[in-house]
Amino acid sequence: MAANYWESTQRRYWQFTKEELAAMRQKLEDEDPNLVHMYPLPQLRHINIYLNQQFNRLAKRLGVRQQALATAQVYLKRFYTRVEIRRTNPYLLVATALYLACKMEECPQHIRLIVQEARGLWPETFHGQDTSKLGECEFFLISEMSSQLIVHQPYRTLTQLQGEFNLTPEESQAAWQAINDHYMTDLPLLYPPHIIGLTAILLAITCYNRQNAAGGANAAGNSGGLVMAANALAHAQAQSQARAAAMGGNSGPGTPNLTPQGSFAGGNFSSQGGRELGDGSNPTDPKIAKMQRFTNWLAESNIDIEGMIDCTQEIISFYDCHEQYEDLVVRDNIKRFIKARGLDK
Repeated sequence: MAANYWESTQRRYWQFTKEELAAMRQKLEDEDPNLVHMYPLPQLRHINIYLNQQFNRLAKRLGVRQQALATAQVYLKRFYTRVEIRRTNPYLLVATALYLACKMEECPQHIRLIVQEARGLWPETFHGQDTSKLGECEFFLISEMSSQLIVHQPYRTLTQLQGEFNLTPEESQAAWQAINDHYMTDLPLLYPPHIIGLTAILLAITCYNRQNAAGGANAAGNSGGLVMAANALAHAQAQSQARAAAMGGNSGPGTPNLTPQGSFAGGNFSSQGGRELGDGSNPTDPKIAKMQRFTNWLAESNIDIEGMIDCTQEIISFYDCHEQYEDLVVRDNIKRFIKARGLDK
């Protein structure tokens, strides 16, 4: 089960629609409207940016690898679909999620070291926490996630397909950064990891300036790149629909199967590289050729292209939102309810 996304608890229990996710969050707020009214918070995406920064700061001090860091962020997202954030100390949850993720990803960190580094990072909001508090929080975290701790990540899709599409080192780095950035959105709770990975590859090919490939949100491409990405997805969707009509059916979006150029089954990609483009053309512009190859591959793979369109819109929208982010505002709002409710003790 751990090796197969399609049979995983992630797919069965932790993938939601946007409407389901909104309803779950609204239900949490409706349970105690006075609490929500007393401690207003910035928009969720700004909170996600702030928590992502805290994860990165703690992970850097501990030398935690990216896979464990990504798993920890997914744990926190899952937890906050079950528990209202104002009832918790987010700093304690960040430390606990990272501690648990490191154990699950087989790069364990000592609990005393986690607590020591967290106190150094957040002296005002973590000073009253100790190893016993983190241990209790770990049990709480596991319980709210129903002990469903295996997380499939989009990085695997990128590493398996970067050769298929001849990504340059700059493009691979840009796609990797896009995957890192998507943890500041709701996408890990909305779409399968391979859809997010493919979206990151699309953005890397079309929307990122190479000189800014490692620059995070500021690396989002220009409008020309976005138009190219939108046209590519529309073309792939039209090809896929035409192919399905010719075959008299459709295997269904989001259920990729074996194809001549590439495949996805049970979380594993395979390819038969070296083929010419599906339309027989051989453009002189390598970027156009790469984009056409990607488009043809999508059309033949029965990938959920509508899901990719939505992922692309979400990531670009997030970059726009990032421009209005103010660190001090989020930090002060979180600190306020932690102190007022004694959650730092």
